[in-house]
Amino acid sequence: MTYSLAKIAELIGGTIHGDDQTIISGAAGLEDAVEGDISFVSSDKYLNVLESSSASAILIGKNLYKSDIKTPCLLVDNVYLALSNLLSIFSPDIHDVTEDKTMSFISPDCQIGEETKIGMFSIVESGTRIGNRTKVYGQVFIGENVKIGNDCLIYPGVKIYPGCEIGDNVILHANVIVGSDGFGFAPNANGEFKKIPQIGNVIIENDVEIGANTVIDRASMGSTIIRKGVKLDNLIQVAHNVEIGSHTVIAAQAGIAGSSSLGSYCQVGGQAGIVGHLQLADQTMIQAQSGMTKSVKKAGTKWYGSPAIEYNNYLKSFAIYKNLPDLQSRISKLEKLLEELQQQLK
Repeated sequence: MTYSLAKIAELIGGTIHGDDQTIISGAAGLEDAVEGDISFVSSDKYLNVLESSSASAILIGKNLYKSDIKTPCLLVDNVYLALSNLLSIFSPDIHDVTEDKTMSFISPDCQIGEETKIGMFSIVESGTRIGNRTKVYGQVFIGENVKIGNDCLIYPGVKIYPGCEIGDNVILHANVIVGSDGFGFAPNANGEFKKIPQIGNVIIENDVEIGANTVIDRASMGSTIIRKGVKLDNLIQVAHNVEIGSHTVIAAQAGIAGSSSLGSYCQVGGQAGIVGHLQLADQTMIQAQSGMTKSVKKAGTKWYGSPAIEYNNYLKSFAIYKNLPDLQSRISKLEKLLEELQQQLK
């Protein structure tokens, strides 16, 4: 399907500089674009690449546009938000599910919504309810009494344990585990560990996306809760009774220990660790590979390091740390000089 640049501007917004009847048939990066493609520029460091690009049009931030750019441009306030809307136009429907009811098992008492599809070799156990237009790929396991909302997308290998609840417009990528037992064990007099039954569940609210191989443990009692709009990357561990606030984003390989609570609009970098029973305020930002060991009460703060300290303090401390070899050498020289002076005074 092709669109004029004017039509694209109508669909995603923005102001056109250049030929608004330029025909666009796809989207690609600056270096890969061919005639008919629209590309994008999100930083001034890519402006020099623009000159050699074969793209027919450029999506560009208003603050980056220069009048000497010869390629037709669509100027927007937020390049990445506009790019998201743009790619939705050219994104093919890759989410079709092949159904064969002779090769899957759906308990007779399940409630399956209209236009919902369940792929081959998937299992849906007793008492489960799935809403409308949800797509369940092959080899998915959905346990007893699970609730799944409308317009969800559940990729192959996902396992949803009994009693868990999933809202509308949720995406679970391959091999996500929802509702596995929390890591709960009690030591006895002999130093052996006895398993603590995990009788709670997991609640995932609307508009959540969870990356491949992420695990969300069920609560020991009550619920582990993933609030509306949360985005979790691949390979994240969310322990029992954790609550992640709305529209928080967490990058790959992060881990959150039991009973910790993250506020809304937080950002957590890759491989960060959060110990148990912490409360982090809204809009907390944690840099990659940091280790949070204490609660954060003030909203909008940044943290870095392990154990993590406030970001600006970390930068000051690191400036000293990286100079430690030089400082140590200077101290050694001063000590030697002091020793010589003491010898002269004797």
